[in-house]
Order: sequence, then structure tokens, then C-alpha cells
Amino acid sequence: MTKDATDSAPKRIPNPPDPRDRREPLPGSRPKSDREAPAASERVRAILQSPAYREAEGDPDFLNGYDTRGLRLQLDYLKPEIHLQRRGIENTIVVFGSTRFVEPAAAQARLDEARRILSANARDQEALRRVAVAQRVCENARYYEIAREFGAIVGANSRFAIVTGGGPGIMEAANRGAFDVGAPTVGMNIALPSEQFPNPYVTPDLCFKFHYFALRKMHFLLRARALVAFPGGYGTFDELFETLTLVQTRRIKPLPVVLVGETYWRNAFDIDFLISEGALEEEDRELFWYAETAEEIWRGIEDWRRPQGDSVKI
Repeated sequence: MTKDATDSAPKRIPNPPDPRDRREPLPGSRPKSDREAPAASERVRAILQSPAYREAEGDPDFLNGYDTRGLRLQLDYLKPEIHLQRRGIENTIVVFGSTRFVEPAAAQARLDEARRILSANARDQEALRRVAVAQRVCENARYYEIAREFGAIVGANSRFAIVTGGGPGIMEAANRGAFDVGAPTVGMNIALPSEQFPNPYVTPDLCFKFHYFALRKMHFLLRARALVAFPGGYGTFDELFETLTLVQTRRIKPLPVVLVGETYWRNAFDIDFLISEGALEEEDRELFWYAETAEEIWRGIEDWRRPQGDSVKI
């Protein structure tokens, strides 16, 4: 049998298509013209400008709508989670505290300015009040130094990462301490009507901006192995008491909770009164303890975790 010559001829392999374009455009690659149909271009333009025609992922009105809140909640959780996993952040120590308790030099500058304003009118009651508050802020600046020292201890001596709300004051101090020793440090900021800039000591790819407080709170505790609460205001109280409630009800495993500055905290809330009134049980005292120095905070966490088989090496 004679073999057809075409069977033995080499097959022509076509060149790969241009990934950017075609030699001949596909139908619909150009809008219908007004020559083909009067007012066609105007109608096509109206379609292209309609919100309904936007791709969902590029439509802010759709994404910010009521019906997509569930998706936004998922995204608010998922983005930080992916970044934390990629960086291998598994165990953290969360530090809360006032945004207003700044480093000593900044506190002194504010006091000097308050005194300068008062000197212009020594009887101004508001100026007198501001000087008194500025003096207290100067005294409380020691907490900034303690938080910075504690951040450095954690950064240099453990497998834990410091996590804060990413803002100024005590949060800045804790991030700064970890930064000082070259350790990765996490900031979980929140979108507010007036911008709250992250402090400059958070590791750039570990600084997150949340839309929902609830998701931010969840991320604070997902990897938390200890909570350290410095003196603070509403935000600090919110995070502290929510954590204590979760531990009290055993919705999360017990973890060490350290309140820094016993005098401050005993004035801020009276645990003895709450127990005597029957609002708390005696055992609820055991959900936290007080400390005064960075070393004392760290030693206390180590002692608490040792019976759990999770000793922190100093």
C-alpha cells in the first residue's frame, strides 16, 4: 500500500496567539454606531455609566450596601488573617493602654505649653484645669517607659509578638520596644471618622486597618497568650472587660491578664465593692493581677504559664 505523502509531511505548529490582542477583533469590541442605529452611542453610554453595569468588586456603592455587610465582615477578618499566617505570627501578647500617656519629653512639652497659656491669665479656670491634667500626664509618662521596656523584653526574649491597637501613647510604646530590638510587631488600627494614624514602630506588613470593631477585637484574642492592660480610658476598659468576661464565662481559655499600676486600677474600678455587692464572685479576683514594672509583668506571665506547660524563656 502506498503511503500518502501528506502523512509524512511535518505538521505546521501555529505561533502562540498574541496574549494582548487579536488580529481580527471579536464582535462587540466596538459599540454600535449612530449610523447603524440613531442614538445608539447615547444609549450605550448610559448603560456604561449605570451602577448596575459596574463589576461587583469595583462598585463601592454595592460593596458598602446593607446587603453586602456579611461579605465585608468576612473580608475584614480574612485579610489580616492571611498576612499573619504568611508571617508565621502564631502567639501574641496584647498590650492596651491610653493613647494620651505619651513619652516623657512630649508630656513635658505639653505641660510647658499649658503653663505658658496660664501665665497669660492666672485666673482662667480652664487653663488651671489644663495645667493640672498636664501635670498628671507628665507623671503618667512613666507608663510609656514601662510599656516600651516590656515590648523590648517580649521582642528579644520570646516567641511571642507584641500586638497593640497600632495608635499612639501606650500602644506606640509597646510597639516601639519590640522595634528597638528588631522584632516584628503588630498594629491593629481602626477606621474612625477622624483619621488615627498608625504609630511608626509597627512592622509595615503587620499593620492592619479594620472597619469593624468586632473583627478587630476577635483578631486581638485569636492568638493572644496574655493581655497586659496599662492605665487607659474607654477603649482600654472595653477591651479589658470584654476579655475578662470571655474568660469568666469560659468562652475562651483562661489567659494571663495583667493590670499595670495597681493604684490606678483600684481607683478606676473597685473589685472589692463589686464582690461585696454580689455582682462578682470571690474567684473572679483570680482572673487578673497587678504589676508595676516591665520585669514584673514578664515574670508574672512566665509564672502563670509554667503550670500550663507553656513556660516563656527569659
